[in-house]
Amino acid sequence: MEILAPKPTLPETGFVRLPHIIGNPKANPPIPPIIPVSKSTWWAGVKSGRYPQPVKLGPKITAWKISDIRALIEGQPT
Repeated sequence: MEILAPKPTLPETGFVRLPHIIGNPKANPPIPPIIPVSKSTWWAGVKSGRYPQPVKLGPKITAWKISDIRALIEGQPT
């Protein structure tokens, strides 16, 4: 019997930070990826326009709108 990791869920509104998008297996408990790509691939995709632009919430806090991540998952333009 194969044990599957729980499917990641997103809140209805708000913001999400990068570890919650691409996952973090070293976190305790591990964070499963919503979009399984590396950090460098994600940032290259942001630069090229493939992934949505982030929002700065503070000097050291970068996040993405939940609505933009949902649109990306559903294949809609942001």
